[in-house]
Amino acid sequence: MSAVEALRRRNSHLHPYLAGNFAPIHHTQPLTPCTFIGSIPEELAGGQYVRNGGNPVTNEELGREAHWFDGDGMLSGVFFRRAGGKSPTIQPEFGNQYILTDVYLSSKTSKHLRTPILPSIATLVNPLSSLLRITLCIFRTLFLVMLSHLPGSQQAIRKISVANTAVLYHDGRALATCESGPPMRIALPGLETVGWFNGIKAEGEFNDEAGPGFGGRGMLRFMKEWTTAHPRVDPVTSELISFHSTFVSPFVHYSVVPASHDVAKAPLYQPSRLLTAPVAGISSAKMMHDFGVSRYHTIIMDLPLSLDPFNLAQNRPVVSYDPTARSRFGVFPRYEPHNVRWFETNPCCIFHTANSWESLDIWVPASEPMHALNMLACRLTSASLVFSAGDIAAPVLSANLLTKDLEVDQCRLYYYKFPLGQGSCSIIHQWALSAIPFEFPCLREDRSMTNAKYVYGCSVSESTFGTALGRAVKIDSLVKMDVEELTLRGCRSPPLQIKGCVDNRSVSEILASNDCTDPIKIFKLPPGFFAQESRFVPRAGGTSEDDGWLLSYVFDEGQLGSDGECAPNAKSELWIIDARTMTNVVAKVQLPQRVPYGLHGTWFPEEHIKNQRPIASLRSLPSASAKSTQRPNSSLVWKLWMRVREGVESFLG
Repeated sequence: MSAVEALRRRNSHLHPYLAGNFAPIHHTQPLTPCTFIGSIPEELAGGQYVRNGGNPVTNEELGREAHWFDGDGMLSGVFFRRAGGKSPTIQPEFGNQYILTDVYLSSKTSKHLRTPILPSIATLVNPLSSLLRITLCIFRTLFLVMLSHLPGSQQAIRKISVANTAVLYHDGRALATCESGPPMRIALPGLETVGWFNGIKAEGEFNDEAGPGFGGRGMLRFMKEWTTAHPRVDPVTSELISFHSTFVSPFVHYSVVPASHDVAKAPLYQPSRLLTAPVAGISSAKMMHDFGVSRYHTIIMDLPLSLDPFNLAQNRPVVSYDPTARSRFGVFPRYEPHNVRWFETNPCCIFHTANSWESLDIWVPASEPMHALNMLACRLTSASLVFSAGDIAAPVLSANLLTKDLEVDQCRLYYYKFPLGQGSCSIIHQWALSAIPFEFPCLREDRSMTNAKYVYGCSVSESTFGTALGRAVKIDSLVKMDVEELTLRGCRSPPLQIKGCVDNRSVSEILASNDCTDPIKIFKLPPGFFAQESRFVPRAGGTSEDDGWLLSYVFDEGQLGSDGECAPNAKSELWIIDARTMTNVVAKVQLPQRVPYGLHGTWFPEEHIKNQRPIASLRSLPSASAKSTQRPNSSLVWKLWMRVREGVESFLG
């Protein structure tokens, strides 16, 4: 497709990730009581389900390039308030709020912006984006950032993160994440914005701890504080483990933040804080979204998906996938990022890992037991999702690549096994557990970093996660896999390495199964209904690991008009599904508005909400009086400057 054809196409149809229930919603509201049908489990009382996602506040130019991963962070949550008197025992309340990042506040207080301050990922990944276009987009962002620091601005942009990807809890703080900056602390249950967290303290806290935090000191500290959107919290030690990916050597840094507030869960011996330690062995900048963390080891994934502005010098997009390169997994002990061993395999993309754990295999035919590190990850055979999520045609493979034995485009839950003994750098096992599409994994939190039996995730019954151009990924199936059983089957009778699969059934074949012991169970939504990433909440005193519920936002697309757009009064629901049977919806919370299809969420139990660190101040939009950029008794110079400033902003808008 030529650049001209791409432009005509973009102007002639709705962008799939700006239309329907992907379209942003600009109405926010405080916690509002909701109606519900069914019975809400007692274990949800006092807790809150919160989901994050991109929701561009500057969205006037609908013909612009856009990507599912773009947009200002918006939190949408259902708080299960304990109620008394004549009310139900539990009263669900819905609220949604923008995360008040520097970029959001600057956008809201700039009069003339028509497109977002940051360039779209679609622009950076598009093979048809010229060097001139990308350079102009980057310089536009730099100009707007610099302009925000000059007189007349209401908000200076000091950090470029939009905090739109995920949300988690660590050591008395709820944190919203995105890999273009440090985590942002939010307050529960109202979803107010507190301030940036630097690995030591967050802005807006009563905290006297000092230190440079993520990024350390020096000119490049702003880049080295960019933190993965998926930090891991050890359920035993309460440590926060994260990595920081940058554009300059050594390209990846690594941090371990110990707990100091949740002392009841912290170990008796508190390890020292490890911040921004370099990881050896990475030779170029990569798009790293997730990693693997077990109780004692960490796995960094150096995959052939680059995110490097220096690609422009080689006439390649900033975001580029190389199907001829190798995928590399770096394994090191939790506190020793310098002591890394690299394992190589076929090219792939991995955006999410499900779980990692150590094992001691005593049944292998060897002279002594084998120590190994295991990982479950959602493996894509190409970067097609990166392109389709921006409504961009994926690059056409060269003729010599088409003649090779390439893997079918798919995304499956894969099992990897790495030896921990000295010597070998060969991966013992690497194959799929099931042939069905599988993404957005989750598991019972207290079983993470151990050999958990069940992993839950999302699937699509009639397409793949690298869906075709002009179509958006819509989740119509929630999946529960007995990964313990499937892994055992695979180890006893190993499938073909890399391309092999333990269970080769399709979604429809699994749905047709009446076997109560089937290791794969699927909850298929009714036609026209679509879900989002689910989260597991355990039953108190449950008798099995899967004794609990899955929570997911659900939208009925019967509310879409003939033009494919949502009516103003369209609404979503929060479904509570029995995770044991994967058939029963025990309750549906009817929300006052819709929740756009977003990215990642989490469950905050009541103890987390009650145990939040004290807050000294919250971020807020400038008051009406502060919004005025007119100084009292303004001088002619000031008036002239403001006219010049507004002209520049209007030109760049």
